[in-house]
Amino acid sequence: MSEHTQEPAAPAAITVRTAEIAVALLIAAGAVVVMVSNYQIGAGWAPDGPQAGYFPLRIGAIIFVACLAVLWQAWRTASDATFVTWPQLRQVAVILVPLTIYIALIKFLGIYVASAIFIAGFMRVIGKFAWWRAVLTGVAINAALFWIFEMQFRVPLPKGPLEAAFGF
Repeated sequence: MSEHTQEPAAPAAITVRTAEIAVALLIAAGAVVVMVSNYQIGAGWAPDGPQAGYFPLRIGAIIFVACLAVLWQAWRTASDATFVTWPQLRQVAVILVPLTIYIALIKFLGIYVASAIFIAGFMRVIGKFAWWRAVLTGVAINAALFWIFEMQFRVPLPKGPLEAAFGF
């Protein structure tokens, strides 16, 4: 076999066109939220100058119009080039799925316990560390973070039932 032989390309999970349309729609939705919320707090001109939402509303409108331009261009361009393949998407999911679970667990377990589980889980599953080393590292890092944020800087972070049981 020649060294210039290429393997067949993996099938596209998402095309460039689809990605551009999806991102434009998401950012446009954010721009609408910005415009509506700033209109509600006051986006006009008061006797003493602009109200609090005056400039943010206009920035939201500019972003919205830019999103419309991106949508128009993406819709007109018939580019079905690959943005991401299924194997690449799986690599992203290896990080994104546990991260999403971690963020959800913060509400129920508190940031320190959820972070210890997250660190230990990654060390064990991705890093293939021994379970005792993963657990020890997760607990030690979060004990240090607790000392730094809660005791030294006095910045209260979300706590769960375990911290409540210890009276923190």
